[in-house]
Amino acid sequence: MGRTSDADERLKDAALALMWEESYGAVTIDNICSRADVKKGSFYYFFDSKAELAVAALEKMWETEWKPNLDRFFSSSVEPLTRLTTYLESYYKSQVEAKVRLGKVLGCPACSVGCEISTQEVDVSAKVREILARKRRYYESVIRDALAEGSIEPCDPAHKADALIGLIQGIVTQARIMNDAEVLRHLPAMSLELLRAKQPASTHPTS
Repeated sequence: MGRTSDADERLKDAALALMWEESYGAVTIDNICSRADVKKGSFYYFFDSKAELAVAALEKMWETEWKPNLDRFFSSSVEPLTRLTTYLESYYKSQVEAKVRLGKVLGCPACSVGCEISTQEVDVSAKVREILARKRRYYESVIRDALAEGSIEPCDPAHKADALIGLIQGIVTQARIMNDAEVLRHLPAMSLELLRAKQPASTHPTS
């Protein structure tokens, strides 16, 4: 089994990678154990089911990847709209890198799993919704700060955050369906247009 002390962490990493690269339904416990180099019997020492592992894997993704990344890009020391556009530019770049490495655009792991299982796997669905709600707070914070400084037209921040999330998730999902990261290239500009930004935010080239 290798190093038993980190077997559960390797199972989480393997599960997240496989669910993202393939799909939740297509991935088996055997697949996960093989990817993690953990014996199947040891899997059940840590987790009762694939669903329980998926919940733990998604939470680990949030704590070790998403939250630190969002905290960095959405720092209050950066102008509000620049936070948003810089983050979306980085997302485009990461999807391009994934396409080069794996031959396919992966999109958002939480959205992909959430769309696939929908009302099935209640605990996994709940975790996906929880994580996306946490992420939503970053977007709404940007909108409130942009309103406060007068860089976007007056709006209801909560409603505008919902619209922004719908745009981003829709374009990201389209990029995965089309297997084309270039679909994401203009997402920063599209987001500014949706927010009715008064002046272009500072951005970095995406080429």
